[in-house]
Amino acid sequence: MTNPMPDRPIAADQIDWALLASGVDQGNIPALLMLLHQMTGETKWLEEPFVPKRAPGLDDNDSGQLPSDIQREVRDHARQAIEAWLRGQDLALPEPDNAHLAKMLSVAMTEHVPEEYGDIVAAGMRPTATARDVPPSLAKKSAIVIGAGISGICAGIELQRLGIDYVLLEKNEDFGGTWFENRYPGCGVDTPSLTYTFSCRPNDWSKYFPLRDEIEGYLLDTASEFGLAAHAQFNSKVETAQWDDAADQWEVAVSKPDGTISTHRADYLFSAVGLLNIPQYPKIAGLESFAGDVIHTSRWPAGTDLSGKRVAVIGNGASGMQVAPAVADDASALTIFARSKQWAAPFPQFRKPVPDGVRYLMRAVPLYRAWLEQRLSWTFNDRVHGTLRRDPDWAHPERAVNEINDGHRRHFTRYVHEELADRPELIDDVLPDYPPFAKRMLLDNGWYRTLRKPNVRLIPEHLARVEGHRLISSSGIEVEADVIILATGFQTTRVLGSYDVIGRNGQVLRDLWDEDDASAYLGTLVPGFPNLFILLGPNVGSGHGGSMIRNIENQMHFAGEVVLASAARGADTVEVKNAVYQDYRRQIDEAHETLVWTHPGTENWYRNKKGRVIAITPWRNDAFWRMTRSPKPDDLEFGYTDGDNATLAEAS
Repeated sequence: MTNPMPDRPIAADQIDWALLASGVDQGNIPALLMLLHQMTGETKWLEEPFVPKRAPGLDDNDSGQLPSDIQREVRDHARQAIEAWLRGQDLALPEPDNAHLAKMLSVAMTEHVPEEYGDIVAAGMRPTATARDVPPSLAKKSAIVIGAGISGICAGIELQRLGIDYVLLEKNEDFGGTWFENRYPGCGVDTPSLTYTFSCRPNDWSKYFPLRDEIEGYLLDTASEFGLAAHAQFNSKVETAQWDDAADQWEVAVSKPDGTISTHRADYLFSAVGLLNIPQYPKIAGLESFAGDVIHTSRWPAGTDLSGKRVAVIGNGASGMQVAPAVADDASALTIFARSKQWAAPFPQFRKPVPDGVRYLMRAVPLYRAWLEQRLSWTFNDRVHGTLRRDPDWAHPERAVNEINDGHRRHFTRYVHEELADRPELIDDVLPDYPPFAKRMLLDNGWYRTLRKPNVRLIPEHLARVEGHRLISSSGIEVEADVIILATGFQTTRVLGSYDVIGRNGQVLRDLWDEDDASAYLGTLVPGFPNLFILLGPNVGSGHGGSMIRNIENQMHFAGEVVLASAARGADTVEVKNAVYQDYRRQIDEAHETLVWTHPGTENWYRNKKGRVIAITPWRNDAFWRMTRSPKPDDLEFGYTDGDNATLAEAS
């Protein structure tokens, strides 16, 4: 069941009615229909002639594809219902059951949404976290959090709820993680802003897809609001984390910029370093002797000026597709070396601002914001998941994994042809020959428009070597450049690769994982490493789309429940049983073998050198949400210092 919406954020006598009306007039029709149904209790808003029609692609479908007179009727009634609610009238349906929520979302999305999906819809619409019974013994416990990005902020907030004292260690100068480090031109998120938001702290975003400065500002404000800085030590690089069996604690060695080493000890260790923190530098002969500047996108120097310079971009993944359009007009010449081809979806919301009235509507009426978020969550998260299964009976596996996936291929192919209609010679160089979604699906933020510019040249080959200012491709094509931008991403399969983790009996986690073959139960727990919780660990990222913040929150909720389960038993340590760990790894691998990312002949950054998928989950988001609600005690190994389990459990 959903909880009722919070008290009205803005009192009726303080409402700007004109601004609110403009928000309703520009608001999303499907979301307004759901709001009307809950505010009035009338089922007609879920029936014809008000049922929305499907919009193409990733369009927000603000009109619902309905006739203008029907849209007007919806907006007028929504305005009346909202005004009545703001003046004190209760919601007619404050808590629809989960099955009904799924039915409502089906109407809003113009497609079937499974009934069980109502569980995660209900959870997403809850305004506050559920209260927990926290044993007093946790006040005596301590924790270390490594990393102060999104995962670290999430961990800090949850540890404060649990009453556990902690220190947060961060190698950089401030909070932000990947959004502190990545400052390249055009840097932004490809997830809707409403879903790229902590559940506990909604934000008044200025854009539907914000750029990095606004995201960093949001993260800094969140850390400030929750008082996380009081627990943080910046410019503190973790070198090793080692389990001390005698003390049942983790000992963490930290280096400072001046070379000094300090140690910290705590009962629990939370690794919040994520996957996107170790830059991937390509092996290019002569690169180190390049006569100009070499810049990795995640290490962008402040004050970099590319005006009038010859610029080469290496790579056309997510960062390449963002940085190239952003620098093309400044550069005198831009050369893009792209040895692989990428699918890029139409992106009508690119840099699109949220109208002032709509922002006000979301602030004044949380129910509208909640339904808008649920629509976006389905569109950019699980809508496509069911279409990514490899159909063994499909006749054309060389181009798609099933019939629906083939329809996606035709849609995206038409889009490429439309965008490059006046440059048809480029089509063969950019059109992928593998199924859509087999690599990360990118969003077109001006990529194809950039390729058409007269000062831009695409070389669909590997940059083989560098000689002075000369850049030479694998087939011998030569260009000259003053600046090389490495848009080559990160070492995504080297989970926890930035420091050594040493568990029981001296077991090194990197060795257990054979460098790039990481596994963890629910992406979080590893046997032999007690009281260690890995956030955004193996197989947690979402390859089919969606907000990583939600999965991190799910993990941290699960970690908190594990800690509570351990404390309730009076245990000193907790870890996952090896058989459970191995079984989960098997389930992950078997599930991935049925999905597009393991399609024969496909390469992507999700897989390790053996071809095993490491970075992303095979699960639908609601499935992972259910898995992380509460630990199964039989899956866990609890440790007791004196071995007298019964006495310790009773004493707690």
